[in-house]
Amino acid sequence: MSAPSRVRTVLVTGSAKRLGREIALVLAAGGWQVAVHYRGSKADATKTVADCEALAGASNAFDADLADEAAVRTLLPRVVAHFGRVDAVVNSASTFEHDSAASFGFAAMEAHWRSNTGAPILLAQALYEHVKARGADPAAQGQAATGVVVNLLDQKLWNPNPDFLSYTLSKAALASANTLLAMALAPQLRVVGVAPGLTLPSHLMSQAQFEALHRLSPLGRSSTAADVAATVKFALENASITGTTLLVDGGQHLMPLTQDFSMM
Repeated sequence: MSAPSRVRTVLVTGSAKRLGREIALVLAAGGWQVAVHYRGSKADATKTVADCEALAGASNAFDADLADEAAVRTLLPRVVAHFGRVDAVVNSASTFEHDSAASFGFAAMEAHWRSNTGAPILLAQALYEHVKARGADPAAQGQAATGVVVNLLDQKLWNPNPDFLSYTLSKAALASANTLLAMALAPQLRVVGVAPGLTLPSHLMSQAQFEALHRLSPLGRSSTAADVAATVKFALENASITGTTLLVDGGQHLMPLTQDFSMM
């Protein structure tokens, strides 16, 4: 792939810490200007911005509650107002709380669907309108301008178990949205999914449990944050990929489990 003729800007949701931060840093190292989204982790977001600036020269933090539709609808316009344009959105932020078929209720379902499904769709919608309003990119010699949305999914969708019911349903809906949005928003947008395996310890497991479960895959290791971030970068920069999902899990989706990793 040839080097871009101008600096590109990406909004990464949930990028103050954990996997979102790793994605932000890898993209900044690749020359992207990064809009760091956070909800309550202002200090972490400030550090991520500083680290991105040291790599790419431009970054800024933007707070928003992704469960609040009004806040989501203003997020991308705020990023555009700061940077002048946005080329991509990476939907990394995610609500991950346990429920089951026995404990399922509308409140848990709505909480997960708002942040994990509704927010990514609204951000894709906003990016589409922004790219469409920009019109043809002079650097592309008259070709239609394009943007990219990358949605973080979960290998759990290809290896289902009944734990974390509302979370799983919200990610399954987002996986379907990948296909639908790729069809509806082309050629202005490409829409790509990236589905990690067990990548970082959750609040429900110890480090020792994580390390043992991380090895539970055909390749003897699941995904690392660096693996996932590199795949997100690849999806953003490969102009021929849309409407599909890249599984990055060491093959964990090939090993059926009766429980989620966090419950083992």
